[in-house]
Amino acid sequence: MERAERNAILRQGVVLPDTPRQRRELAALAEDLESIVLTGKPLPVRARGSRPSAEAYLVATRGPLPYMVRLREIEQLTAAHEAALRDAWRTLAEACGDDAGTFGERWVDTARQLAFEEVNDLIDRHNRWYPVESRLPMDPRTGDYALVNGRQYRLSPLDAEWILARFPADLSSVSADAP
Repeated sequence: MERAERNAILRQGVVLPDTPRQRRELAALAEDLESIVLTGKPLPVRARGSRPSAEAYLVATRGPLPYMVRLREIEQLTAAHEAALRDAWRTLAEACGDDAGTFGERWVDTARQLAFEEVNDLIDRHNRWYPVESRLPMDPRTGDYALVNGRQYRLSPLDAEWILARFPADLSSVSADAP
């Protein structure tokens, strides 16, 4: 008997500790369940939508699909980046005072230097795998995947243009955005 095979047999039934990713997913699932009004109650007949099937039951017991988890991570990381950028934008505006030219130059330099590798990697994986994982149909006229709610499924990566679209290098925009 080979060592790998023996170890596989001996490890059967051994419960491994949760990974940080599994703990995050469980916490997010628990948070989602708390926000659902119908948790623990039977669904009204009109909310069921279709008759239960074995396939739907099996898919439901496995939890959220990979693209759902990935989209949630993209949204959370993007929101965190936006909050940090908003703080940096306002801090730089305070440091520059009334000098709009200096603020504009420094903010554009800051935007060009920032990198979002983690979220851009998730966006790249989303753009590559979403059509397959969500079983997105093809549009015969274009030869591409069908639109999702009238929009392309592809997400744009976060870069300097994304930053400057949300937080312009204009000092008057900072004062207009003040809380």
